[in-house]
Amino acid sequence: MIVRMKKVTVITQAKDALSAVSRLRSLGVVHVEDRQPPRGKDISSLQEDIALLESTLGILEKPEFKNAVGFKKGKYIVDWKLAANRIMELQKRLDHLQEYSRRLNLKIKEWEAWGDFDPDAVRSLAEKNVYMKFYKIPKGELGKIPPDVIVKTVFYTNGFAGCVVISKNNVIIPFNEIILPESGLSQIRSRAAEDTQIIQSIKAEILKHTSWRGGFIRIKKAFVKELEFHEVLRGMGQDGRLSYLTGYIPHNAAAVIRDTAGNEKWGLIVDDPSEDDNIPTLIRNPRWISIISPVFKLIETVPGYRELDISLFFLIFLSIFFGILIGDAGYGLIFTILTFIAHMKFRNRIKDVSVFVLFYLLSSCAIIWGVLSGTFFGQQWFGQSLKPLLPALRNDQSVQAFCFFVGAVHLSIGHLWRVIVKLPSLAALADAGWVSILWGGFFLAKTLILGHAFPVFGKLLFLGGIPLVILFTKPSKNLLKGMSFGLGSLLLNIVNSFTDIVSYIRLFAVGLATVAIADAFNNMAMDVGYNGFAASLLTSAILLLGHGLNIVLGPMSVIVHGVRLNVLEFCNHADIKWSGFSYRPLKE
Repeated sequence: MIVRMKKVTVITQAKDALSAVSRLRSLGVVHVEDRQPPRGKDISSLQEDIALLESTLGILEKPEFKNAVGFKKGKYIVDWKLAANRIMELQKRLDHLQEYSRRLNLKIKEWEAWGDFDPDAVRSLAEKNVYMKFYKIPKGELGKIPPDVIVKTVFYTNGFAGCVVISKNNVIIPFNEIILPESGLSQIRSRAAEDTQIIQSIKAEILKHTSWRGGFIRIKKAFVKELEFHEVLRGMGQDGRLSYLTGYIPHNAAAVIRDTAGNEKWGLIVDDPSEDDNIPTLIRNPRWISIISPVFKLIETVPGYRELDISLFFLIFLSIFFGILIGDAGYGLIFTILTFIAHMKFRNRIKDVSVFVLFYLLSSCAIIWGVLSGTFFGQQWFGQSLKPLLPALRNDQSVQAFCFFVGAVHLSIGHLWRVIVKLPSLAALADAGWVSILWGGFFLAKTLILGHAFPVFGKLLFLGGIPLVILFTKPSKNLLKGMSFGLGSLLLNIVNSFTDIVSYIRLFAVGLATVAIADAFNNMAMDVGYNGFAASLLTSAILLLGHGLNIVLGPMSVIVHGVRLNVLEFCNHADIKWSGFSYRPLKE
């Protein structure tokens, strides 16, 4: 749930501002709101230091350095700035040499077909009236060269002849002359080899600095916290000899702030935020619900402070969607094993293990759906030996109807939630009307798409819901004005409500595609069989390819479709705009 916040203003003498901010930082509960743009030499200096550290870490975290072995990690840095500037200087030299080496290699590739020669010797011949020029001439044009010159063809490539034209006079022929390099091929190669050696020595020196990577990370974190502190200090409001700071705290932290303000002799105002305040969002849920938080971090979404926290329903329906979209007990078992391996490998490195618990849950849902539908690496591999516990899940129309039902329930929850939020306002009746329309849309979808008879009470769902939406979407003393607003809302959203329910058929379509791919590759593999080593190898390759494709694409389909149905369709009906930003208190 979204934690209720209080707005606080701390007032202190300007001379005590530094100690006040330090004390607030030690409390770690105030999300500070700047009263003025924070500026100052201390801030600029810290920003420059952080930028230098980020650039340095960017170099040390390149795969060629980060994954190196043989150097002690976590070495103490005596002078971090000197070390960072040295690494930056080495990288600058490395970039320059690599670019120069690239040009040399291009030059070598360009001239190696001509063989090795001394360009200076060629140029000196011109002083003795012997002219040697280099051309690439189309093979069919060789006959157009004047007869009073000597033509030596050195090589042929891509329809062109590499030719040396020798003459006593400075003859100009109608082809593009190739300008001689400054040095001969052997010299260029020698210089490229020298550059390669220097590049390797620079890389080796940078590699020695990787032992400082952990120290750079710790220093950067310290500077980021210090920058945060100074930004808060410089962002305080000023009024004569007084400084003041404004921010937001969880409602249950008000007592701590009041006690601290009393002890420190601060002025303090604690009040409820106004409608115009830009309030951060803090979400606290029981641990079993909080396992969904990694998904919100992945998609980088935060509900607004006055919006709804959908964590519980996101978790419930994402689990259902995962089960339908993956839909195979074999794949669910593989996901469980992979999750267990990752859990064992990273359990000591990751403090929050909720991501592993989430994947255990989602994998279990895939296993459950696979057992109910009799799907284990496809539905045909085990033939009659694997019976579905729920045969209806093998029927396309039944699964489609179930998807429509899940959609109607899911979207109805969004509107019913808003009914609870809006009560006792009459505007709650509009959302009740939308619930009625949604279920009318559910029966209409079954009629139009599945061919089921439209029930008599289905019309009553529309007839009951439409007036509620028109009359109570925006209740007003001016009845016509309120009705016009409600009518506009109805016309804009009634078709969307129907199509949103129909869009849940994507669960069936993707789940069916997963089974179809599995069965297709199983059939291909069985056609090849295991008669002989080569056949067995080919059969195994086909099975690995087909099921590997499903295992890779399955989670992607959950992100594309399962997350979308929660974040877009459901949130549109629950009126969640994801307009919030996270509560980040000033803390040590």
